Amino acid sequence: MKALPEIQSLHPYQPGKPISETKRELGLKHVYKLASNESPLGTSPMVRDAVIAAVDEINRYPDGACFEMRQAVAAYYGVPPQNLMFGNGSDEIVDILVQIYCDPAKDSILTSQGAFSAYQISAQSVRVRAQTTALTSDLRFDLKAMAALIEKDPSIRFVFLPNPNNPTGTYFTAEEFDAFMAVASRKDLFVVLDEAYVEFVRAKDFPRGQDYQKKYPNILLLRTMSKVFGLAALRIGVLIAPPEVCDMFNRVRKPFNINSLAQVAVVASLRDKEHLEKIKQVTWDGLDYYHAQLDKMGVKYWPSQANFVLFDCGRDAGEVFQELLREGVILRPVKPYGMPNYLRMSVGLQEENEAAIRALQKVLR
Repeated sequence: MKALPEIQSLHPYQPGKPISETKRELGLKHVYKLASNESPLGTSPMVRDAVIAAVDEINRYPDGACFEMRQAVAAYYGVPPQNLMFGNGSDEIVDILVQIYCDPAKDSILTSQGAFSAYQISAQSVRVRAQTTALTSDLRFDLKAMAALIEKDPSIRFVFLPNPNNPTGTYFTAEEFDAFMAVASRKDLFVVLDEAYVEFVRAKDFPRGQDYQKKYPNILLLRTMSKVFGLAALRIGVLIAPPEVCDMFNRVRKPFNINSLAQVAVVASLRDKEHLEKIKQVTWDGLDYYHAQLDKMGVKYWPSQANFVLFDCGRDAGEVFQELLREGVILRPVKPYGMPNYLRMSVGLQEENEAAIRALQKVLR
């Protein structure tokens, strides 16, 4: 039996190369992985203590309603508990939303070229058509083109807008989003703002999703515990949405989709505000260092509002990636996003950042 054509044409998500594999393949003792936008400081000590204390209960099923985690997240974001749902990563949330609201026979989703690939994978896997608009010349979303497409195509049920965007680190402004929502605020359309990197944003003209939700009931927000909270291995995505959307979501999600260790880890991580501030400061210092060093090297890059920098290798990035591996540095090629000459470099500890820049200086010389 053959798989459906929509599945056969899918390109699977490519994760970052593991440190252990690189050491084994190349016989290296020291490898710096700056490929997956992970927290450079690791998780909070409070999280370690909470997870260790909860290990004795892993013979029990987790709380399917995520009561304690729901209360903690609601307090942190300042929203009612009934406006929250959780997924095994944000990509599970996207999967479920598309399943709930899209009819494969007639509906479509819209996102941008160069946006997180999970949106198109989620749609195509349930035979929903995915449409994209081109990036602008400076690798930003073309919200005007998206608005024009929404006006003429009533099949669009979701617009997925990661802001800041991964892998570019670019963002759209409040002024641009205001103009977009003047067109997109219709009852048969959801605008999904994926704010996975919002805690790192320093731009003054950035549109904060929670502010816009007060005005536009068709805006849904995605947040993640993988980045600034340092819980990537536990896979926790957060949906902030109207209660009626959360009710439908709750009917479709699998039971116990958030494991018990993840739940206690989230509660503990939200308590340690000092650790969160340290992660943000280390990230901002690292970004400033990258920007300054890439300027000195004359390498074209895109100033980032996230915890990584995208830069132009000036030649095939796959070759540069392999040369960097031999120097013990793992970065992220973004060829699947239509950017064959670009690499993405996550912020690490200063020692890691300096190692990456030294390797780049040698390889790009």
